[in-house]
Amino acid sequence: MMKLRSMRFSRSSSKLSSGNRAAPSEKDCRSMGEIKWELRPGGMLVQKRDTSQNAGEGLITIRVSTVSHWHDISIEATSTFGELKMILSLITKMEPREQRVLFKGREREDEEYLHMVGVRDKDKVLLLQDPAIKEEKKLLGLAGRSQPINTSCRTISV
Repeated sequence: MMKLRSMRFSRSSSKLSSGNRAAPSEKDCRSMGEIKWELRPGGMLVQKRDTSQNAGEGLITIRVSTVSHWHDISIEATSTFGELKMILSLITKMEPREQRVLFKGREREDEEYLHMVGVRDKDKVLLLQDPAIKEEKKLLGLAGRSQPINTSCRTISV
């Protein structure tokens, strides 16, 4: 890591006019702060980012919206969509394989990381039930009903 001092000069309209304001000295510029620089693997010299504002650190709150409800969920930014589905299964009583999670109009895979696709604090994620699983449940429900009912019937005549 390299440290370079910056010379910050501001242009103001007072320099253009006949004002009595003097230009800032080098001492004034150094007191404004230091800019930290880093050398990237490609050889590019760039200003170092502030580590306290890294995306992907800490808890974020995501608003998960279903057709008729929404839930605010706090989760680590470095979690995967599969981990989000596990948390949602506790709330919605839907198994993770039944869930389809959409972010920015695209369905997300279980292995994708939240911070890598751009999920930030207070973003909205859409949760839908998989239509194939829904149809499968209907068919299983109908197959169970097609079995004969073993109850006796009485005919009542008056």
